[in-house]
Amino acid sequence: MRYVMTFIWAALIGVVLSYVLSSMAAEPFSVSATIAFIIIVSLAVFLLGDGVLKDEKES
Repeated sequence: MRYVMTFIWAALIGVVLSYVLSSMAAEPFSVSATIAFIIIVSLAVFLLGDGVLKDEKES
């Protein structure tokens, strides 16, 4: 469930960020670039959450 919610939040934030930045630059909105950004951000969050930033259990 946490992977689904992470992907949904990454998608929502990615679409908003892409739309705002493309509007500020007076460029057309690119769906393919937005999807690529969402996938990259989701993978980074998955890797950081499960690997790098995992809490170590105290013995």
